[in-house]
Amino acid sequence: MKTTREKIKIKKIDNLPARQVTFSKRRRGLLKKAGELSVLCDCEFAVIIFSATGKLFESSSSSTKDVIARYKSQVENVKKLDPQFLELQHDRIKMGRELADKSRELRQLNGEDLEGLNIDELQKLEKEIEGGLSRVLQAKEEKIMNEILALEEKGAKLLEANYQLRQTIGMLSNPYGSRAAVALESDISTAEEGLSLESATNVSSCHASGSSTDDDSSSDTLSLKLGLPYRG
Repeated sequence: MKTTREKIKIKKIDNLPARQVTFSKRRRGLLKKAGELSVLCDCEFAVIIFSATGKLFESSSSSTKDVIARYKSQVENVKKLDPQFLELQHDRIKMGRELADKSRELRQLNGEDLEGLNIDELQKLEKEIEGGLSRVLQAKEEKIMNEILALEEKGAKLLEANYQLRQTIGMLSNPYGSRAAVALESDISTAEEGLSLESATNVSSCHASGSSTDDDSSSDTLSLKLGLPYRG
């Protein structure tokens, strides 16, 4: 039967011999793991360890001095960075956090990632979803009504255009319609001319007959014959 190995509590070992043994074992294991990491991941490393008695232990992938020099150069470059660049980096981190928060809120609105919410947060989320749904339905109704009004207006315009088209087709399909209108107008003009001529003739004749009679017949009534001219 296998027994689980108890985890060693990380604290200073009071027993001096046990502390020296642990230091020796852990030091060799640490340097071995650092070398394996360098080979597996193609990275540089340098490990410097001073024992409790001041003894130096070191290991590096190439040269400890070269790694330390590279480290110092990197630190100096970071210190010389433009403050504006550092501020931009800070803003970028802040925006990344805000984006993560908004993404989580969006997932929660979609019914996802709800495990960490308590009752109050769930009720608040429920109210937000209900309010959003109400606004969506209202916008949908307004959109449908606007489309209906636009279609009705378009239908009225089409009916008017159809009526005008029917009138035009009716006039074009009766080639004698316009000629009949012109002929009627000509007949009316001729009738008016004939009426004026006959009226003038009757007036002249009555005037001539009136002048040949004596003065006693001056009280006779003059009559005019008005009418359309006779067409044989």
